[in-house]
Amino acid sequence: MSDSRWEGIDEFVAVAECSQFTAAAERLGVSSSHISRQIVRLEERLQTRLLYRSTRRVTLTEAGQTFLQHCQRLQDGREEALRAVGDLTSEPKGMLRMTCAVAYGERFIVPLVTRFMGIYPQLRVDIELSNRPLDLVHESLDLAIRLGRLQDSRLVATRLAPRQMYLCASPSYLERYGRPHSLSELSRHNCLIGSSDLWQLEQNGREFSQRIQGNWRCNSGQAVLDAALQGVGLCQLPDYYVLEHLKSGALISLLQAHQPPNTAVWALYPQQRHLSPKVRKLVDYLKEGLAQRPEYRG
Repeated sequence: MSDSRWEGIDEFVAVAECSQFTAAAERLGVSSSHISRQIVRLEERLQTRLLYRSTRRVTLTEAGQTFLQHCQRLQDGREEALRAVGDLTSEPKGMLRMTCAVAYGERFIVPLVTRFMGIYPQLRVDIELSNRPLDLVHESLDLAIRLGRLQDSRLVATRLAPRQMYLCASPSYLERYGRPHSLSELSRHNCLIGSSDLWQLEQNGREFSQRIQGNWRCNSGQAVLDAALQGVGLCQLPDYYVLEHLKSGALISLLQAHQPPNTAVWALYPQQRHLSPKVRKLVDYLKEGLAQRPEYRG
């Protein structure tokens, strides 16, 4: 394809969007006569009339309307390609808005983000810790860290770390009330209810939600952990809450065959063709940083 086949496209788009040759010329910083010559040559190459011209206004023909949509996509793709190449060597800068669940964010994500900002001082970060899943597009967020299984297919996801759920209890609770050996026995135990009264379990290769009952409820994972350590009841919590207590014997893992398969910790960002350096490099940094945490090194 010769370079001449691209001539006139920028001029045509400018005229179509401005509806005037004069305004299009001002936008591109050229003369109106130059715009007119390029459009005429473009129509001659295409052997199609793209514009209806009048003394005051320019309108598109049917062919012009179709051609405009394709030309705008070509322009977007060209700019995207230029940005992508430039971003390979550019440093993160500007504002990055992100969100994460409160407890996980405070313990794992925010410290890494703070260190990341020390490496890239031109970056500004606004972090909203919330257990309510925020809409990234509606809230104008660049990045979300989500735990568990993903629901929103509109978002691009990168796996940052594994996540395993454990059902467990303290030795003192099990001494008083016995150890459950089947799922049917859960109904006879006091189950500590966190943000949901549904526990994710697995049986015969099928994952399902089981509603649990108990006399204690709090929407804080740390509070659920404290109650379990005090022998109040059974709990189901992610690995990063309970692993050290399982190793020390302060908690006992129960019904291991029925624990749900690994979920994950995810980085999510809005669907787009190219990631800005601030998002791409932060996601990589979080993935590497989490891999160094003792909770994820076995």
